[in-house]
Amino acid sequence: MSTQSKNASTMASVSQAVSPGLENIVAAQTVLSHIDGAAGRLVVRGYDLDSLSSWSFEAVLALLWKDLTPVYQDVAHISEALSRARIRAFALVEPLLMATKTLSHVETLRLFLSSLSDAEPEAHHIMAVAAVPVFAAAIARRDAGLAPVAPVEGLGHAANFLQMLHGEEASPDKVKALDTYLVSVSDHGLNASTFTARVIASTKAGMFSSVIGALCALKGPLHGGAPGPVLDMLDAIGHERNIHTWLANTLARGERVMGFGHRIYRVRDPRADVLKKAVGTLQRDSPRINFAQAVEREALSLLAEKKPLRPLETNVEFYTALVLEAVGFPRESFTNVFAAGRMAGWTAHVLEQDQVGKLIRPQSQYVGPMPQGQ
Repeated sequence: MSTQSKNASTMASVSQAVSPGLENIVAAQTVLSHIDGAAGRLVVRGYDLDSLSSWSFEAVLALLWKDLTPVYQDVAHISEALSRARIRAFALVEPLLMATKTLSHVETLRLFLSSLSDAEPEAHHIMAVAAVPVFAAAIARRDAGLAPVAPVEGLGHAANFLQMLHGEEASPDKVKALDTYLVSVSDHGLNASTFTARVIASTKAGMFSSVIGALCALKGPLHGGAPGPVLDMLDAIGHERNIHTWLANTLARGERVMGFGHRIYRVRDPRADVLKKAVGTLQRDSPRINFAQAVEREALSLLAEKKPLRPLETNVEFYTALVLEAVGFPRESFTNVFAAGRMAGWTAHVLEQDQVGKLIRPQSQYVGPMPQGQ
């Protein structure tokens, strides 16, 4: 075959493979999680999400990291290592807070994570997971005019997060609800931020660079920015008597109802079901929950009428907003709390990509002009 024919053949094969957004392109094999969008199923290392919802976040870390790292493979050792790493992370907080007071929550978290050194002696996947709640809680308190609160030795991951946020020990119901949330978002296939982490990891840039890149992808409103707007929508509706009219008018204008629909799930998001159960234990802590569930019922009814062949179902953002508000997070911090949970998956994917050891280098299809006369 001539060189020209080979080039034409290569261009043709590349052309056939082009998929904007990489939809339906398999870019990696993984043991970490599987999404069945048609069935509304999420499997994490052999376990359905519903069965994992009773696990602690630390136990899910042990599951995700299993066989990917030689250190800290059991829950007890992971918990001890996280405790040490929280203290190391907290030592970085005070000097950085004043320098970041004009930045948003997620921009500040990005800067804080950038302060983690590749020379850090603690295992980097441990440090990344431990640091985010320390930083996120301090950032939320900064905006409330409050001093940061140090982590408490002996408290679990979710309990420490709320302790550092509020300056006092949280109720068991709130701790369990946050734990369930962190577990529910711990990993979710090759989403934009996880793919970003794997691309960076494939260059051997290291754990911290990889998860910072993932956070930058998460910052985008098409990926991690939807839970806050769910509360904005509930604020705008205001009262149960307004629910039908507000939703009907929104749909008539062709606008999106926040907290419904998902790019992958064609039925109900399984994470929404898990978080709905968690919300049930918090109803006395948040008067908004009963109202929100009335909004959900009416929205599902109207969406089914509008798109009977492909109705939009409740997604994870709807109940994320209710859980995080009920346990006391300001809505500006929701993306950072999401990052705290997804850090489990990001770190696991980086560790898995390190085992693959191959640079991710896809091709592009050139559609511009060629030089004249050739």
